[in-house]
Amino acid sequence: MTHAKTIEQEVDGRLNAYKEIALAIHDKPEVSNYEFFACETLSDKLKAEGFEVEVDVAGHRTGFDARYKSSKPGPTIAFLAEYDALPGIGHACGHNIFGTTSSLAAVALKSVIEEIGGEIRVYGTPGEEGGENGSAKGSFVREGFLNDVDAALCVHPGFGHGLTGPSLANDPVDVEFFGRSSHASAAPEKGINALDAVIFVYNAVNALRQHLTDDVRIHGVITHGGDAANVVPDYASARFYLRAASRPTLNDVYEKFENIVKAAALSTGATYKFGLFQNSVDNTVLTPSFDAIYEKHLLAYGEEITQEIPAKGGGSTDVGNISQVVPTIQPHISISDSYIAGHSIEFKAASRSEKGLDSIALGAKVLAQTAYDLIVDADLLQAIKEEHAENVKNQD
Repeated sequence: MTHAKTIEQEVDGRLNAYKEIALAIHDKPEVSNYEFFACETLSDKLKAEGFEVEVDVAGHRTGFDARYKSSKPGPTIAFLAEYDALPGIGHACGHNIFGTTSSLAAVALKSVIEEIGGEIRVYGTPGEEGGENGSAKGSFVREGFLNDVDAALCVHPGFGHGLTGPSLANDPVDVEFFGRSSHASAAPEKGINALDAVIFVYNAVNALRQHLTDDVRIHGVITHGGDAANVVPDYASARFYLRAASRPTLNDVYEKFENIVKAAALSTGATYKFGLFQNSVDNTVLTPSFDAIYEKHLLAYGEEITQEIPAKGGGSTDVGNISQVVPTIQPHISISDSYIAGHSIEFKAASRSEKGLDSIALGAKVLAQTAYDLIVDADLLQAIKEEHAENVKNQD
């Protein structure tokens, strides 16, 4: 029997169990830093499948690191697993399928790894949607989990089949101003208005926009603006997302934004605190030759790419952080026969539909076959690494 057939049989033989996992995670949605059930369910399953598993890694209590190393030398391939839900709406981004598919792909590849050599890892990365201690992949990079990895891959549920597309770098920041309260009518001169400083920031950002490139997005909300209309607010705060098509551009935007915050404090007499409230997120570095392997295997199963790669990113993902340091792909796999918007009730329903659950088998097979090619073809892996390094270097 060929290795490809072995991988297929491993997926098919385990599929029902992994569908049950996806449904169980869907039924118990958990947000960033609270994915206890999903983390335990996936990590326990991988442990039962023979992986060495460590939970609470890279500073994330709901993160995990699962590894299986063969007795033969070879490349190290990491499958990325997401399993967090959106606040309020639940699994409307399909991460119940995402983490399950990556785990099954790793298990299927394990069935042949002793013959071909190398190491398989599954990184359970919490909080892709952001939130408390969110965007864990940035922590995995910072803590060195990718230092000895040759390539990383995953597949994200979507309306149609699509290859890896661009995404925006994102710096999620909190701004706080501290003033002095006073009676707003009887003694306004005694007060320092922290809300004025926040409004200064909003107005200055609006003025800054005309001097930014088209890819930059700055959007935010006031999270606290005072407690009573007749009291000068001594505390006010806001939360912003700063985004750009590349990390170098965003670093420049971050500096400009911080200067606005400093100016607001100076002009009002308030003091301030400013900085990231979770990990920063990097833009995705594309490696088309890596995606081409995924597409080859997708076509072999009678599927085809139905969504074009967008010219520019509209959202952000911490998969971008991984892509900055190793060749990485995150194509999309179809879970619906008709258009559905991400983060919607319709997407949530599709994430537990028959087609959605069937995508676990297709995704696991294609991911495992793609990783297999990287392990057995040293020249192919080297070419992908060289293309990736060039694209990292040539970011704007």
